[in-house]
Amino acid sequence: MAFSVDSTLKTLLDDSKAKEVLIRHFGDKANDSRIYEVMYESLRSISYYPEAGISQDVLKKVDEDLKKL
Repeated sequence: MAFSVDSTLKTLLDDSKAKEVLIRHFGDKANDSRIYEVMYESLRSISYYPEAGISQDVLKKVDEDLKKL
């Protein structure tokens, strides 16, 4: 399966290798209690929420790492 920042957060978290990429880039954010509110959104759409704190540079790096899987 091909992954990217356009994959849903749930899809990424359900795959161990994709989850490792997220942990590498975002650390402990996976334990944020608000994560369930955005499980069916893509990382790209989540990045538009200011409180997510995902810059376009980080989004690009995550996308590159996900596409290598």
